[in-house]
Amino acid sequence: MKLSDNTITVLKNFGAINSGIFLKKGKVVKTVSVGKNILAQATISDDIPSDFGIYDVNEFLSVVSLHKDDLELDFDSKNVVISGLKGRSKIKYRSCDASMIVTPPEKTLQMPTPEISFELSEEDFRWIMNAANVLSSPQICVESDGESVTINTLDTANDSAHTESLTLDVNGTGSTYKMIFKTENISKVLPGPYEVKISSQGISHFKNKKVSIEYWVTTEVGSTFAKG
Repeated sequence: MKLSDNTITVLKNFGAINSGIFLKKGKVVKTVSVGKNILAQATISDDIPSDFGIYDVNEFLSVVSLHKDDLELDFDSKNVVISGLKGRSKIKYRSCDASMIVTPPEKTLQMPTPEISFELSEEDFRWIMNAANVLSSPQICVESDGESVTINTLDTANDSAHTESLTLDVNGTGSTYKMIFKTENISKVLPGPYEVKISSQGISHFKNKKVSIEYWVTTEVGSTFAKG
């Protein structure tokens, strides 16, 4: 089999969440961060023929990139043979056991009923992440006074820190809230347009509107919600 650009993009993104990944047979790929505060799932265009553990995703992708133009992969239970140079080169890459990797649960996470739902454009997503990076903001929060909804960059430990506030094209529901995320966690979400749902029970769901990829990200201590 070959690896499509879509699959390589997903693996690279998931490698930023967890350096290891255990691929299951089929088209669904999952990962979870070591701290278990980010869970991600994608449906890829390629069909993985057998279960296979990759201890270091970035290393694996570097090996794959050696033969990107004429790449061919042959999976079995213990190895994947990465062929290139018109079949003259064959790299045997060993599988690792699932016990060596922090792996996600088998069942899909069931979100509690979310009190907060909105659509986030790719433009707004990129803007707030760029602002957080430039301002060195360790947190991002979704906030509402009941009438308008904003996404803000902030430092909860420093009231004098620089901040950015981006007003979303979303109507308030009367409820007031401040849902805080670590910037480093949201930075693991692949840029794009998202349907966002947030529960006051400490979990959020980001579902990409263009490609089949979704993330569950925990909120942080200090988050508040008051129903209007």
